Amino acid sequence: MLLKGSCHCGAIRFEVESPHPYPYNLCYCSICRKTAGGGGFAINLGADSASLKVTGDIESAVYHAIIDGKESPAERHFCPRCASALWVYDPRWPELLHPFASAIDTDLPRPPERTHLMLGSKANWVEADLGTDDKSFNEYPDESIDQWHQRLQLTR
Repeated sequence: MLLKGSCHCGAIRFEVESPHPYPYNLCYCSICRKTAGGGGFAINLGADSASLKVTGDIESAVYHAIIDGKESPAERHFCPRCASALWVYDPRWPELLHPFASAIDTDLPRPPERTHLMLGSKANWVEADLGTDDKSFNEYPDESIDQWHQRLQLTR
């Protein structure tokens, strides 16, 4: 599925092909929550990094989070003008790109269930809204974005 996205001020626009477009994975880690989450969490999608096309009048800025005292190689791209979180790219998995669902302008399909991850890092003011079929994890889930889409036969 072709996903089109942009920052809030419109200075950066992008598109990327996604075989995993369902916004099901809510991450409550402090990095996602503080850099992109308005509800105390952020939602990442899975996409093909080679298909990324970026346009606009400025380049995205990059933030490398500090994890356990070390700089992460993961690149969190954001607009330097309006600070919108755009996507995450990690050179350890060069074929993948993870756009933030909040930056996507294309209508996304509704997930039949959701996965709440990193609940051990959840802010105390956030109440996880767990649906009947939702899965929850204090840290990382037992299945990847790809495996979740495969299990539910949702790969596009």
